[in-house]
Amino acid sequence: MNITIWNEFHPSSKSGRVNKTYPDGIHAALNQIFENNSAYEVTMVTQDQPENGLTDPILNNTDVLIWWGHIWHDNVLTSVSDKVCKRILDGMGAIFLHASYASKPFIKLMGTSCKPKWRETDEKERLWAVDPSHPILSGIPETFLIEPETMVGEFFDIPTPDELILLGWFPGGEVIRAGCTFKRGRGKIFYFQPGHETCPTYYNQHVKQIILNATAWATPLSSVSVENYNTPQKDMPAEPVEVTKKSRLKSFFKR
Repeated sequence: MNITIWNEFHPSSKSGRVNKTYPDGIHAALNQIFENNSAYEVTMVTQDQPENGLTDPILNNTDVLIWWGHIWHDNVLTSVSDKVCKRILDGMGAIFLHASYASKPFIKLMGTSCKPKWRETDEKERLWAVDPSHPILSGIPETFLIEPETMVGEFFDIPTPDELILLGWFPGGEVIRAGCTFKRGRGKIFYFQPGHETCPTYYNQHVKQIILNATAWATPLSSVSVENYNTPQKDMPAEPVEVTKKSRLKSFFKR
């Protein structure tokens, strides 16, 4: 399975508190989720690379794209965003993390402003599994705490999710649809709200497990050859049989 991790990784994140939390970048922390697992081949790209790191060869070879962005969404080329959206519609899976709700691809795919309430403070967030049987929540407890974490709350202007699997709560009383799934075209999308750049959220074992589970969930299904649909089944007639009133009566009296 080919995973591409995209991170805006703006120069401002390479110093100060952000750099202290993720010295090698958030993409490197996310990459650790897949280390020592031979089932995954991970490519890490950043926004400052040519074509924002998402060249045609990379995108076309991606089964699941993991996207982290926060402030520099306008630096993403619209042409690159359009290619990402097309790949998702064609079947590529996608996981949008934290403030990636404001990214160009996510907004285009959702068709809404995707704006939530937010407050950038060192608070804490309690996550609740509201759909505990969902495969993305395999191995996840009913509730767990992330501390510190920035508040992102309702109203969150996204479409009604296909599935709401996680609810977040903050000490100020705010709540957020923190784990949502969507289907667009042939692609599966998971939005996961926690993960502010100054918070060590991506080192949390439950968060790592959720992202790993979501990657497996979003992986495209193997396509079925059209030839299979054109092959007559052994227990079905090769030609359609005309059903008349007389033949229906015969079948009735044979019972």
